[in-house]
Amino acid sequence: MTLSRRQFLINAGAAAVAFGGLSSLPALAQVYAVDPLRGTDRFGQLFRDPDGILNLPQGFSYRVISRTGDTMSDGLTTPSAPDGMAAFPAPGKPGYSLLVRNHELDSIGPEIGPFHHAPARARAMRDRAFDLYQDKLPVNGGTTTLLYNHRSGTVEKSHLSLLGTTRNCAGGATPWGSWLTCEESLAGRAEGFGRDHGFVFEVPANAEGLVTPEPLTAMGRFVHEAAAVDSSSGIVYLTEDYDNALFYRFLPAQSEQLRHGGQLQALAIKGWPGALTRNWEEDKNKAEASAVSVGQKFQCTWIDLEDVASPDGDLSLRGAAAGAARFCRCEGVAFALRADGRREIYFAATGGGPQKIGQIWCYRPGRHEGAGHEVVGELELVYESRDRALLESCDNLAIAPWGDLIICEDSYSSSPDMVNYIRGLTPEGKLYTLTMNAHPDKGEFCGACFSPDGSTLFVNIQRPGMTLAINGPWSRLRA
Repeated sequence: MTLSRRQFLINAGAAAVAFGGLSSLPALAQVYAVDPLRGTDRFGQLFRDPDGILNLPQGFSYRVISRTGDTMSDGLTTPSAPDGMAAFPAPGKPGYSLLVRNHELDSIGPEIGPFHHAPARARAMRDRAFDLYQDKLPVNGGTTTLLYNHRSGTVEKSHLSLLGTTRNCAGGATPWGSWLTCEESLAGRAEGFGRDHGFVFEVPANAEGLVTPEPLTAMGRFVHEAAAVDSSSGIVYLTEDYDNALFYRFLPAQSEQLRHGGQLQALAIKGWPGALTRNWEEDKNKAEASAVSVGQKFQCTWIDLEDVASPDGDLSLRGAAAGAARFCRCEGVAFALRADGRREIYFAATGGGPQKIGQIWCYRPGRHEGAGHEVVGELELVYESRDRALLESCDNLAIAPWGDLIICEDSYSSSPDMVNYIRGLTPEGKLYTLTMNAHPDKGEFCGACFSPDGSTLFVNIQRPGMTLAINGPWSRLRA
């Protein structure tokens, strides 16, 4: 597909709609729903992609810039299951972006790993890996790094940047130019691995080869999902993909030096110890459960956690017993700094709500939070889906240059009409649709992130495995 051909089809379809012509119907994509109470239609109708990958609104276009199975610049294979991702400036290269991308692999079952086309190199690189599977070859999980040229729309360089970790799901970018990649696993020796997993690893965006895999154990051992750094305080907020998940924060002992340790804590709601916030029907008769309404706000404190890297993998259970609040499957997390100085940390509870199809929460830190004395923060439920046509299985999150929250859907519903979308949520809590996955595999969206200059939205479709660059009239929204 060429961009000019796609743009022609989009514009032709839009013109036909404008004039009411029946010829427009084949160009229209599956109709999406707009929440009648908390919705908006920011971009308008989606148009069908003739190549069956991405349905977009008028004026938008995309390129597939990387696919599972591609040979990278280092001679290794682009692994399958791309997931969380972030975009960084490329030092000394204006007009370029560095992408650091996770691969949610664990060496168990059929998957394409980095040595798919060069199996002999796997044994030679054993000493560069964090762990080996069955004491043989490096575990397939890790990260890859891409150098993207915005002018040509191509990846000029790509390489493996972290090796031997497992189920690298999401993570988060740091203000100092690195990617925090998170293991969504508590696997260990019982599952055939040589070491315990469930940690965060740091990958500098400008690393030109494999980094030394050093687990940041002070950030806890649990089913990690994502991370977001408050650029004002340096505090790292962490999510956990578990039905009784906690919401964590990490107070570094030394600014921008996470390997030097710090204090891990869990959020607690004042006056509601052990709060069960999921709004599930089956929770109604539980003493620690209470119905939460959209827009409801709570004052919060933080509980210190001990023995955070325990081999028992029971950190969240101990935190809940100490009074920490519980959510259902906390996945994406994103930090927003508003024009008036307000700091907001959004996180997705993928299985929250009566229909178990998603909640979006927002935590607002106290003014001097983490500065040696406690200031109460505020937690608000900003959106809850009660209809899968509006929002289903919210997962990875990103903040757009114009301030909206970008939401990747991660549904694996068995319903024949299941479709994954990218949605947006305005700061006022209005939900809208940005794009639809039109690929027959119906894979999840993940890793949404904007280029440093705000010109391009990068995103992954996990299955069959591709990374896309989306361009459009973003500047109109920023204005």
